Amino acid sequence: MPPSTHGITPQESHIHDLTRYALAAVTRGWHVFPLTPNDKRPLPGFTAWERHATTDTALIRHMWARGPFNIGIACGPSNLVVLDLDVPKPDERPAADWAKPGINDGADTLASLCEQAGQPLPLETFMVRTRRGGTHLYFTVPADVDLRNTAGRLGWKIDTRAHGGYVVAPGSYVTLPDGSGSYDVLHGPTPAVLPAWLTERLTSTPPPASSTSAGTVLAACGGDRAAGYALAALRGEVERVLDAIPGTRNDTLNIAAFALGQLIATSLLPRNLAEASLLNAAEAIGLDFREAFNTIRSGLDSGLRRPRRAAA
Repeated sequence: MPPSTHGITPQESHIHDLTRYALAAVTRGWHVFPLTPNDKRPLPGFTAWERHATTDTALIRHMWARGPFNIGIACGPSNLVVLDLDVPKPDERPAADWAKPGINDGADTLASLCEQAGQPLPLETFMVRTRRGGTHLYFTVPADVDLRNTAGRLGWKIDTRAHGGYVVAPGSYVTLPDGSGSYDVLHGPTPAVLPAWLTERLTSTPPPASSTSAGTVLAACGGDRAAGYALAALRGEVERVLDAIPGTRNDTLNIAAFALGQLIATSLLPRNLAEASLLNAAEAIGLDFREAFNTIRSGLDSGLRRPRRAAA
């Protein structure tokens, strides 16, 4: 690689910039760890990222001197909850309860929530533009509140990252098949405390979940409430969810729900059976009940709009 006019290579300059961004995050009290270059995933082998995320500046300088690692911010140790206002992929459409005029992405959903609650948009906080044009809104967690990750709990295309989750930090650049781009600071004040009304929505008690083992879930798919093709599909999708590895489980649940929704649309499968089986499978692998419920409902609704039929 040819040297730059300042005597350092472009790669060295990129490493320097990423180090600077990692240190800037630390000055705010945020705990960072390395992500794979040009990716959103933790560096291979860096599995205990929440425990090993650090604010040690010497360690950060040493780590980022080894390569152009993207930067992850561990939300739990950093006392952060981040609202991820995502933009849909080209083939994504809102679930039925969000298919309204003016709802095109997560930012629109948040605006609608604020209007319904009679609250202002919570935009006076640290704000980052994500690689595909979405927005991360950073907030500090209110005292004595335990927040976890959610997917769709607040509404369509709004996820949250808190204890047990991380976000890609400003300065990172991600190249993936569904889009490439940088993470850039849009507004840089100290993160505000999460508004009380949003805290209440994220901490309200979900309906009780049944206690069902993975084996019981599969056994339930062997009854006579669905037959032949539909039964095989139901069993296969439940197995898909039960076999999902950490980090892919919510996406896998959504894919399974979509596939079963296509069968429900043609009256080959009762919705209540599919919904109960997927909920129990999600519980068996440790997914949050409310998060799983919202994911399943969204996936089933999407599948209902694209029916399929059994092969002849």
